[in-house]
Amino acid sequence: MPAMMRPSSEPSIRRYLEHPRGGPTVLRIVLGTQLRRLREQCKVSREEAGEAIRGSHAKISRLELGRVSFKERDVADLLTLYGVVDDQERADYLALARQASTPGWWNQYGDVLPNWFETHIGLEEAASMIRTYEVQFVPGLLQTEHYARSVIRLGYPHASVREIDRRVELRMARQRRLTTPDAPRLWAVVDEAALRRPLGGADAMRAQLEHLLKAAELPNITLQVAPFSVGGLAAAGGPITILRFQEPDLPDIVYLEQLTSALYLDKLDEVDNYLSVMDRLCAEAEPPRDSVKFIKELVQQVG
Repeated sequence: MPAMMRPSSEPSIRRYLEHPRGGPTVLRIVLGTQLRRLREQCKVSREEAGEAIRGSHAKISRLELGRVSFKERDVADLLTLYGVVDDQERADYLALARQASTPGWWNQYGDVLPNWFETHIGLEEAASMIRTYEVQFVPGLLQTEHYARSVIRLGYPHASVREIDRRVELRMARQRRLTTPDAPRLWAVVDEAALRRPLGGADAMRAQLEHLLKAAELPNITLQVAPFSVGGLAAAGGPITILRFQEPDLPDIVYLEQLTSALYLDKLDEVDNYLSVMDRLCAEAEPPRDSVKFIKELVQQVG
């Protein structure tokens, strides 16, 4: 079905080409969002779009969500279907498709990086704010190498030494983002249980607590402790991460990690619910200054 209406040009495509930020994961989401808008403005169904690229409506859905990479041929065929005939505009879309297919730095860890977590790293790389609540462990972005190794061994008890080393390297590489000139703001709420669980032994746990104190001194990191004394917390016991972006085309995304997979939520009502939960958590937890004092007292208690 040919497009009945030519939608207006999207100037944001040119903006992303001139000022790329965040790597291929974000660019895939941006391109998918733009293609979805074009399709909806033309009143083309996912089934019709799928036929145009020799695929299914499910493939169109994955493309529009930015969950898979784009083939230039598919993008070109969709642009034709949607009535995008201007040479420069088509060239911009195809250039964005090429950039979105460029491997991120994390691809070098493909041997230990599942697809469901690769998406998270790409989003993390582009986020302007990361809000997280952890129940069992110190957040990965704030773990020491020794502590991270102990956590990873728990999750992968049958992994080889090399595989464990590679996973630790990846986690340490993610942390470098926090000290770059355009570092995101990290706002972490950590349950007291995570701080009292002595992973790796007393020396490793003391070093981890001291590392948290140093991290809390950074201007872009806010750290709060949720002590046992506050009773039941709003998060119903599960870890939550919410990622926010500067790009207007990207909604907030809620990341819920499971044992061998993850959920990514971006629908407004779902995100608003988790934002409300996170706000209540921050209100119930110790303020940042008192949290630092709390951690210092824990350091003294570690034998």
